[in-house]
Amino acid sequence: MRVKRTTALTLAVLATGACLATAGAASAQPARSPAQAPAKQSTALPPGWQLVTLPNANVPNFQRRTLYCPGTKRVLGGGAEARGNRAILVGSFPTDDGRGWIGLGRQDGYNDVGISVFAICAD
Repeated sequence: MRVKRTTALTLAVLATGACLATAGAASAQPARSPAQAPAKQSTALPPGWQLVTLPNANVPNFQRRTLYCPGTKRVLGGGAEARGNRAILVGSFPTDDGRGWIGLGRQDGYNDVGISVFAICAD
């Protein structure tokens, strides 16, 4: 179940990025005839990209969980999930140095909350 969910998240993030990149490129350039089309399209994935996950763990409400990209990779995007009854994701954002992603949340009526963190990293 976990693999399917992570794979679905990866595909959704990558598809969204590809759609945004395509839409931006299409609106920024004038229409071309087939003879003027570029010879080879570049891929939407950056070199050395990798989806990194920090599996769910219970932490005290409002405690940050931080996930770092491996080696010298930098974070391109990410997200987090709060799990539990009446759990609320309070924050999901990159680290100040751009090498990781932070997630935090809270759960009404409890002292702790389950937090999972995801990051898309690349060279």
